[in-house]
Amino acid sequence: MEGDSATPPSLLLTSKALLGDRRELRIEHEGSEYILRATRNGKLILTK
Repeated sequence: MEGDSATPPSLLLTSKALLGDRRELRIEHEGSEYILRATRNGKLILTK
């Protein structure tokens, strides 16, 4: 349903805000660990 007030709006973060000067970030999600990596070509890769 469009305009549903029960659903909060999505949050937009920059990769710079997440990674800072690092090349990778570890994320824990529901008991599993993921790694978000920035490549030399400016792409992002998320692996488990």
